[in-house]
Amino acid sequence: MRVRGEAVERPLGARPIDNSQVVREVDPRTSRELVLLLALVASLVGGLVLYAWPNLELRETARQRELMSRERERLLEENRKLRLEKAMLEGLGRIEAIAVRDLGLRPPAPEDLVVVERPAPVPEGSRLAQGDHASAAGGRH
Repeated sequence: MRVRGEAVERPLGARPIDNSQVVREVDPRTSRELVLLLALVASLVGGLVLYAWPNLELRETARQRELMSRERERLLEENRKLRLEKAMLEGLGRIEAIAVRDLGLRPPAPEDLVVVERPAPVPEGSRLAQGDHASAAGGRH
């Protein structure tokens, strides 16, 4: 045998020791210490997770809120532009120009004009005559 590169001398007649039959006993204190160490590590990891998880959730929520805020601003701007475009397209001058230019329409002759009058609004709380009362007022049955 050699130890660190040096030859170890054995006394004459000494035989190597056979340890293959030796049975090693498990020390119960070692198992208990290992369980306690694992419990300590698990509690530290659990505490770290319980501390970090809500913080990560808050960051993710803040990020989502910022994205939604940007999307809202973009949609509001798009809505404003679409309303302006709608108002421009609905302009009576534009519609009249398209009718004359593209469709060949002309204003009607004065004798072809038909004026439709709207009925006057009924005052609140008043009731209109109905049924027999209306026909009786007109003199018809």
